[in-house]
Amino acid sequence: QVQLVESGGGVVQAGGSLRLSCIASGRGFSINYMTWDRQAPGKQREWVATITGADTTTYADSVKGRFTISREGSKNTIYLQMNSLKPEDTAVYSCRLNNFFADYWGQGTQVTVSS
Repeated sequence: QVQLVESGGGVVQAGGSLRLSCIASGRGFSINYMTWDRQAPGKQREWVATITGADTTTYADSVKGRFTISREGSKNTIYLQMNSLKPEDTAVYSCRLNNFFADYWGQGTQVTVSS
């Protein structure tokens, strides 16, 4: 079993920055990849970014150039540095871990960008 806990959300003005963190804990798990997803009110969940165990990163077009995903392997922690935030980035951001066998989700952290 893997547990994921996100933090770092909040309210920020458009053009501002936030850094989200996600800490994974559990016994004897491997990391295939970890992702950040988001879900805005009334909308479907949207993939934001992925980082693999080899630190390869990919991004959704909507955040490319503004968001950076990174990993601190020794602490099983991933981050999402979000710059130049826009009101349309407002959502609950959740991290997901794939351990080659299953996906695990955190509860999410709210990000609100005011115009």
